[in-house]
Amino acid sequence: MNKQEKKVRRKKKVGSYQYGSVIFSVALALFVVGLFGMLLLHTNRLTSVIQENIEIQVYLNKNTSENQRNRIQREISTSPYVLKKEENPQIVFISKEEAAKQFVKDTGEDFSEFLGDNPLRDALVVNIAPEFQTNAKLDSIGNKIEAISGVFEVTFVESLVDSINKNLRNIGLILMGFATILLIVVVMLINNTIKLALFSQRFLIRSMQLVGATSGFIKKPFLKRALFHGAIAGVISALLLYGLLQFANTKIERLVELQQEVFIMALYGLLIILGSFIAFISTYRAMNKYLKMSLDELY
Repeated sequence: MNKQEKKVRRKKKVGSYQYGSVIFSVALALFVVGLFGMLLLHTNRLTSVIQENIEIQVYLNKNTSENQRNRIQREISTSPYVLKKEENPQIVFISKEEAAKQFVKDTGEDFSEFLGDNPLRDALVVNIAPEFQTNAKLDSIGNKIEAISGVFEVTFVESLVDSINKNLRNIGLILMGFATILLIVVVMLINNTIKLALFSQRFLIRSMQLVGATSGFIKKPFLKRALFHGAIAGVISALLLYGLLQFANTKIERLVELQQEVFIMALYGLLIILGSFIAFISTYRAMNKYLKMSLDELY
């Protein structure tokens, strides 16, 4: 009998319910959100890497002196359309000799054997800043550079730029749509899970109302537990996500290069905050519902 009485007392304790299953359900829901957030972070970083590698080739006139080449390179490097990393303009000089060696390496054919001369030109490879990566802007940039004395021609792959911009735009829209739907589903799932968990406490809530307890007094223990349980669920989901990420790094080559530790840690923190926030709001709404119910509705 003593054990049964203790069991009853535990069940009747204000703010208590079968929280194990609630934490597990919330943690799984947050894990799915975190997984999608990780996908967004990697996609965003991959997008940046792709954009950083969009470039134009600036071919110089033959017999251009080193001083002329340096002048052209300085003039281009000060332009706003040049991608800069840590304030360093991303411009690379490729001599015609280097270009010839690369051509032989890629094709296996040495054109100098039957031409007797190297027809290639010295070139500057210029990486373009993302905000200038449209065909119209690249055409304008090409015209400006070609007007510089000593420049023979400027080229870039127009179809590639169009294709990249179109695909990145479509991927962004699709991911945002999925993110919105997923967030709505997760909030509804957590909300219903907590609502069902509190269902067993509805008569205890009514009993406290009947003895004169205020709404704030009744809600307080439930809300405190909701914050705590939501945070625990967030920590569990973050640990699961961390384990999955470490496993993925061992299986997918160079995946770690797309990861930015600051943003990943921020995602872990966001899961903990999100778990506490959604659990708190869901519990608050469920408590208001049960506090306003009549006795007949409780049954």
